[in-house]
Amino acid sequence: MMIQHTDTNTKMKRERSKQAVVLAMESRWEEAVSVNREVLDIFPDDVESLNRLGKALSELGHYSDARQAFQKAVDISPSNTIAKKNLERIASLGDDSPQRPPRHGGVPPHFFIEETGKTGITVLVDKASKQVLARVAAGDPVFLESSGNTLLAKNNLGENLGAVEPKLGMRLLRLMRGGNKYEAATTKIDQQCIQVIIKEVYQHPSQIGRLSFPPKGHDSFRPYVWEGAFHYGAEDDDAGSRNQPDDWGDVRNQA
Repeated sequence: MMIQHTDTNTKMKRERSKQAVVLAMESRWEEAVSVNREVLDIFPDDVESLNRLGKALSELGHYSDARQAFQKAVDISPSNTIAKKNLERIASLGDDSPQRPPRHGGVPPHFFIEETGKTGITVLVDKASKQVLARVAAGDPVFLESSGNTLLAKNNLGENLGAVEPKLGMRLLRLMRGGNKYEAATTKIDQQCIQVIIKEVYQHPSQIGRLSFPPKGHDSFRPYVWEGAFHYGAEDDDAGSRNQPDDWGDVRNQA
């Protein structure tokens, strides 16, 4: 039976879609599932709602249902990169995989706004197995933990995701031991790498004047991290790169 898309239905879709995005940003995944399904009851081929539903289901650990949602999105729109990437991400997870507990108070959008000298992007080394990385999505919070002279990055289950690049890790460890505090989140996850943004959220008085992420030279900087954050490599812990992360869309579009 063909569903009539009345003005009322279209208005409902618009309102519910906005609500679903807000719920995702607040990590209220069970409510997000319900709202997206309300939209799909009337607009069963809405690809954006299918992607949001798949994201919410995967956050709850319902991987089989998440795969079905993402697969339907691909069937409707074969070029949809969000659905395809998520299918790849959860391909190795069976229905009995450890479920990630729902996150409360996920990383807010303003976290990704750059502050010169206080924000940096790093690619983790000694990264975790595919099974562990499959339970992580772009935009997830990352918890930094020292282990001797290594700065580890862990997910909300306490699983080790990898280590911060050595020279940057050593620098941040010295600042942390001096009283600085940092928060982090993922910006890119794929089979090749896991990329993390790290932000100084508190500078101890004893560390005044010491930049967590010193730039190279005296260039001007753009105001957003996906255009201007520093990317630290192993060659020089003061080196910066302002290339846009390939999958910044992961963070914004998976909400």
